Amino acid sequence: MSTIELTGENFESTVTGNDIVLVDFWAEWCGPCRSFGPVFEAASNQHGDIIFGKVDTEAEQGLAGAAGISSIPTLMVFREGVLVFSQPGALPANGLEQVITGVRGLDMVDIHRQATELAQQHEGAQP
Repeated sequence: MSTIELTGENFESTVTGNDIVLVDFWAEWCGPCRSFGPVFEAASNQHGDIIFGKVDTEAEQGLAGAAGISSIPTLMVFREGVLVFSQPGALPANGLEQVITGVRGLDMVDIHRQATELAQQHEGAQP
């Protein structure tokens, strides 16, 4: 499967409506982004069960800002709608494969429990 373009209109539905979603925040002028692009595309062709999306930070500045992107490329990985990985910098192919393997192996019952506990703690801290 090839990569899809993510925008403010389809980002949330893509992330919440799929099991695993890898998102590459990039820009055309960014050298490291251009070197990571083919690695990301190749991985998308090898892992047809995963959604690979790209966010052009120039065209989608609001989305990049909402995601807290301060350096590109930045790779974010969502599993079952939960952000489970975020790292700036271009990964080599073997590094991206390690991330994918790690995300596939996550205990999502435990991740959801932890997310719920954190949300409850945050709500309790509100004035």
